Amino acid sequence: MVRNLCEGNDLGHQSKITSKGQTTIPVEVRDHLGLKPGDRINYVVDETGVRILAKNRRAVDLAAILGPPPRGAGASIEEIDEAIGSAIAQDDERIVREWNETHGNGQ
Repeated sequence: MVRNLCEGNDLGHQSKITSKGQTTIPVEVRDHLGLKPGDRINYVVDETGVRILAKNRRAVDLAAILGPPPRGAGASIEEIDEAIGSAIAQDDERIVREWNETHGNGQ
């Protein structure tokens, strides 16, 4: 779950880092993310800053979102390999075409 608490010029909520590198997540943030004691959070660092992602759902809890599993035999290993190979070949053709267009090589 990703939530953006900073709207407009508001810098959101602050907390202090202890000498042990620990911090307390402000109650408003915990409430907003639905965090409870024992829940885990992930920190995602990118060029824009850091995002906190709540990991308070187990994979089994998300099964309802996906619905029932599909029925039938599904794809064979050979069919999966063929689909992957085809996708790689198409991607390779696109990359070569874009390279040639960008670098003026019409081959």
